[in-house]
Amino acid sequence: MSIILLVGILGVFMILFFKNSLLDNVETNNKLVHRLQNAKWFQNYWLSGLFLFALNAILFLLTVLILYVIMFFEIPYVHLLIMFIATIGSIFLWIVINKAWQGTKRNRIKMGIVGSSFYILLSAIFIYWLWTLEPSYPGDDTFMGAIGLIFAIIVTLIAFTTCFIISGFSRKSA
Repeated sequence: MSIILLVGILGVFMILFFKNSLLDNVETNNKLVHRLQNAKWFQNYWLSGLFLFALNAILFLLTVLILYVIMFFEIPYVHLLIMFIATIGSIFLWIVINKAWQGTKRNRIKMGIVGSSFYILLSAIFIYWLWTLEPSYPGDDTFMGAIGLIFAIIVTLIAFTTCFIISGFSRKSA
């Protein structure tokens, strides 16, 4: 499992390294970009940040729901595919939000902080669960639960960083 986490982290770092070329692949005449650009409320950093926050929450909850449902089927490694698709979908939507934003750089950063703060809240919840982790019964080993929570904290902090960098910082003009 730690190898999969390491590969995922390296993959996200590669995505951040090639962020500008990924931004070029999503054109400004994309339907989602065009719709958000024309929405008057989207140019307010609070409203667009809350939209990004809600979008992150919906994508996360949808992914958790799908992972919960496939837990009842004995199909190996499908959960890895679901998590990969969820990651790519999130990054695509963050790029769309980056392309649709037309305000100032300062307000873009504010929007990115508000929108990606969902993952900070999620990290705080996981830290609290780790802090208060107790055995279910006497003699219960909490090691695997602690490892799972540590992995969850790492993943949510990387998701925060990635969301903030992609949605909060625009491409440098050449």
